[in-house]
Amino acid sequence: MTTDHTQDILHPFIFDNSAVRGNCVHLDLSLQNALEHQSLPPALKQVIGEFTAASVLLTSTLKMEGKLILQLQSQGALQLLVVECTSQLDIRTTAKVQGELHGQHLTDWLQQGQLVITLMPENGEPYQGIVPLEGDSIATMLENYMLRSQQIDTRLWLFAENDQAAGLLLQKLPQQTEQDLDCWNRVQHLAGTVTAQELLHLDTATLLQRLFAEEDVRLFAGRDIRAFCSCSPENVANMLKMLGIAEVSSILDEQGSVQIQCDFCNKHYLIDEQEAMALFTDDDDHPLTH
Repeated sequence: MTTDHTQDILHPFIFDNSAVRGNCVHLDLSLQNALEHQSLPPALKQVIGEFTAASVLLTSTLKMEGKLILQLQSQGALQLLVVECTSQLDIRTTAKVQGELHGQHLTDWLQQGQLVITLMPENGEPYQGIVPLEGDSIATMLENYMLRSQQIDTRLWLFAENDQAAGLLLQKLPQQTEQDLDCWNRVQHLAGTVTAQELLHLDTATLLQRLFAEEDVRLFAGRDIRAFCSCSPENVANMLKMLGIAEVSSILDEQGSVQIQCDFCNKHYLIDEQEAMALFTDDDDHPLTH
């Protein structure tokens, strides 16, 4: 068993001569970096780890250049949980909590919740799916979404502890023969035997060999994952322009400056009146300097 977690990596794999594919992901430094500026209770960090692993697994199944955004929204103590993952496997995540998180389980914190999945391609129109939460775990919620909204049979196994997370995804592709159905039923049963320790601490090749010893599995080269926040002075400037001069002027009258703090990386932006009003002149764009 290996305990070397110097790499954050996703490995795609397929079962030869079948319409079943899979992905396996390990998150370590990327997850730590994504959460380093946020003070969160351990139980919530575990849920975020599972949600982040799931976002990478699902993003890797898309034939799209762009970004996948997963959101849990609710009226309970956990009001918002967001993970963004780009097609380059850059991740960022945040959570918004109201009051105290009582209990140790995700369902203790949710009330009238919904799952929101947004696809934002670099070219083309964005797509958003919104469904009520079904299930008592991140894995079952996403499995139900994929089956009901995308008509894709998907199984997920997700584990997180401390600052590590890992996940395994299996999908049955649309083309189906009797052999494919047999393979699907067999491999999801085998994958269901995986333990948290195996998924978190075994390298992918060893894990697949242990789970699917009698199957013809083809493992592809891994893809690196990193934490990366896309906030920038340019994005802040664009956001202020979208608010409009009247709203920005109102903020300036009340506060004397515009202050924005990124929910993901905690970076603070302070825009004085001169910089803010320059964004609305007819001159060339005025990028913010900080």
